[in-house]
Amino acid sequence: VQLQASGGGLVQPGGSLRLSCVGSGFTFDRYTLAWFRQVPGKEREGVSMISSDNSTYYKDYVKGRFTISRDNAKKTAYLQMNTLKPEDTAVYHCAAEETFRVRLWVSTDFRTWGQGTQVTVSS
Repeated sequence: VQLQASGGGLVQPGGSLRLSCVGSGFTFDRYTLAWFRQVPGKEREGVSMISSDNSTYYKDYVKGRFTISRDNAKKTAYLQMNTLKPEDTAVYHCAAEETFRVRLWVSTDFRTWGQGTQVTVSS
């Protein structure tokens, strides 16, 4: 069971990035996919989640700017990030878990994690 995240980079404030998370080794369409982020010295925090029935959830600090989606045929989840702010700078991790095991924003419910991709928002 693996996840491979990509798409991070350096972007100016107000810019956009799209993160991708490709899964393998599990029945992708039965899983909830989530994005969490972490800054050194701070706790990991939730960003967005999409369940197996395509219900989506966003933390208030990204609502209206970020969009999560999934393509089950490609076993890929996406996080479209628009109007990026310097405070969005972090390592972004994708996570996957069977939907029935997951509680909203509880990162410890997720057993499968990608390696993380750095997002830096700076002028």
